[in-house]
Amino acid sequence: MTSSAVSTAVELVNAPLLYKGKVRELYDLGDEVLIVVTDRISAFDYVLDPAVPDKGNVLNRLSAFWFGQTKELIENHVVHIEVDKLGDIAKDREALRNRIMVVRKAHRIDIECVVRGCITGGGWRQYQETGQVNGIELPKGLRKNAVLAEPIFTPAAKNDIGHDEDIPFEQMQELIGAELAQELKEKSLKLFAFAREYCNDRGIILADCKFEFGLLDGKVILIDEIFTPDASRFWAKDKYALDIEIDSMDKEPVRTYLAASSWDKNSPPDPLPLEVVEETSRRYLDIYHRLTGKVL
Repeated sequence: MTSSAVSTAVELVNAPLLYKGKVRELYDLGDEVLIVVTDRISAFDYVLDPAVPDKGNVLNRLSAFWFGQTKELIENHVVHIEVDKLGDIAKDREALRNRIMVVRKAHRIDIECVVRGCITGGGWRQYQETGQVNGIELPKGLRKNAVLAEPIFTPAAKNDIGHDEDIPFEQMQELIGAELAQELKEKSLKLFAFAREYCNDRGIILADCKFEFGLLDGKVILIDEIFTPDASRFWAKDKYALDIEIDSMDKEPVRTYLAASSWDKNSPPDPLPLEVVEETSRRYLDIYHRLTGKVL
């Protein structure tokens, strides 16, 4: 293990807890919000034990990296990522180091903006059944993992409990208005194009990704996380192939282990084996290094 895992920050932060998600915890700082990214890991809507060391560090620092890379394309919510600026709010600065982000409060737009550059995952399952993805008609005869001629925008309605709901773009327009829907679509596709080229130059295929946006003083800004292993599907170019389940550069060891186990997915699973946790931690650190050129 590279470090101790942080499974919760409640005892580390001197501020009111606003929201506890599967991975992130949000704390109220008045006009701003403190986001703490824990090392918790989830699968099939369950938070698993034990937490994965350095996972939260990677997610937070990688988001900070990409927010910096894309700030000329779209404004984002980041104020700073320096734990030493928190003062007495941080009860244990070393435990929180690398895993905090102070952000401006924005009104979340309840749409998950998904862009797919390859036909895989849930998009592939939709295509097999209907020949479409979120109502978008695709060419016949596509093979699993095929690179699409043009990336497609496939939104989902946010659902804080359970899975988000895939919806056609027309339904998104009805939910939030045609003008805002079009703006989010255009910004999502532009962000995807930027990151895909960046990843390609580093031997990585960005297969798909998701974004969240918010409104601040009536202006659309980028929020949450961006181009992390939890919000994007990264493939190593040298492992790319059609018609197979590609070993993605994220928590794939956890998925593989659970799929091969006798877990019924209807009750909390047994703790993950140490070797699965260690390999997952290694993968998160590896994708951080490959994308940023830095060692965390």
